[in-house]
Amino acid sequence: MRIGLIGTGRIGSFHAGVLARHPEVDALVVTDTDGARAAEVARRLGATAAPGTAEVLGAGVDAVVIASATSAHAELIGRAARAGLPAFCEKPIALDLPGTLAALHEVERAGSVLQLGFMRRFDAGYRAARAAVRGGALGRLHTVRAVTMDPAPPPAAYLPLSGGLYRDCLVHDFDMLRWVTGREVTEVYAAGSDAGPGMFRAAGDVDTAAVLLTLDDGTLATAAATRCNGAGYDVRMELAGELDQITVGLDARTPVTSAEPEGPPAPVGPWPGFLERFAPAYEAELDAFVRVVRGERPNPCDGREAWSALLIAEACEVSRRERRPVAIAEIADGAAPPRP
Repeated sequence: MRIGLIGTGRIGSFHAGVLARHPEVDALVVTDTDGARAAEVARRLGATAAPGTAEVLGAGVDAVVIASATSAHAELIGRAARAGLPAFCEKPIALDLPGTLAALHEVERAGSVLQLGFMRRFDAGYRAARAAVRGGALGRLHTVRAVTMDPAPPPAAYLPLSGGLYRDCLVHDFDMLRWVTGREVTEVYAAGSDAGPGMFRAAGDVDTAAVLLTLDDGTLATAAATRCNGAGYDVRMELAGELDQITVGLDARTPVTSAEPEGPPAPVGPWPGFLERFAPAYEAELDAFVRVVRGERPNPCDGREAWSALLIAEACEVSRRERRPVAIAEIADGAAPPRP
């Protein structure tokens, strides 16, 4: 199989390494707006560097992996669809609902495949939690608590392009709430703080956020995130039911220290970032994409899943700005992605 990769930044370079090692991938063609960076990735992995997207799409590839800047995702999805190529794209499809919907309709018109990069769906802990909830091991689920905490802020130049903390970071937790529980979010009440580094205020973003979410069966969930968690990278989900309670992301590297005299000691080597914490999940999602392209399995995360998570993020932005609860139906306002 011959794969094209568009974007060789941090996540793109990681994907390139995974694809170059995959037993079903015979050739890899990469490109980037930074030609020197693409050439270096190609040299290191024995891949081919192309001068641009058109050259990748015309290189006889069987599928495309999109890991470019977020602002280019929708356009590249459309170009891949019109070329008749299955595409894997990092989230989000676009930074707004109209752009997302337009890209999804283009995929539908072309009859092509789009798999979205929600890598937590391939993490062993989240998969075990989903099985426990869906299998009834927890009984009636009454409370879910999710956290995503980055150890240090991203570069200031990234913030205006990211879509904000809800769309860029917490969208993973919103996807996991739906995927693990099998329920839909009906309402959110969100708050955010920009009391940290001034670059967040300059970008109109927040460095810390919290959300109360109501699911369609009455289950209450909270989701919190920060860009300033100096202890390390911390991603967890706690699910409490009438029969039992479980936690995803609690291990020897979780950057949490107990204040109890008999509590566990501080972690040795806490997780430094998302690539280290979720490396196996990133590999698994690309393996799934290869098998989708080969016709060996159904698409595990199509574009409609990204739409649903983005609706929740959009509702959070409105809630934070207007300081009120916001129903998801208010944000959707009759718009809907294509049916499968």
